[in-house]
Amino acid sequence: MRLRSGFTIAAIAAIAAVAALVGSPALNACTACFGKTDEALAQGMNAGIYVMLVFVAAAWVLFGSFFVFIARRSNRLNAQVDSGESAPTADPTSKP
Repeated sequence: MRLRSGFTIAAIAAIAAVAALVGSPALNACTACFGKTDEALAQGMNAGIYVMLVFVAAAWVLFGSFFVFIARRSNRLNAQVDSGESAPTADPTSKP
């Protein structure tokens, strides 16, 4: 069934549903957003932020330590070559 303005009943129902959801008090901001930092919700959010910071810091440390490992290994191999020692190489004919 069409109304004169071209809207269908389904479109009107959808608009009414969206208006009901937008006006719902459940969509209001939480107490942490309003500045009550002594509530359990705000403390939980802060704890979650700290945990994520720990994971990010650990990833940066591991990423940096990989390059430190590569640099030390390169220096060790260069020292062996400069001193006349043979650098350890893999023998393709040997089997593990």
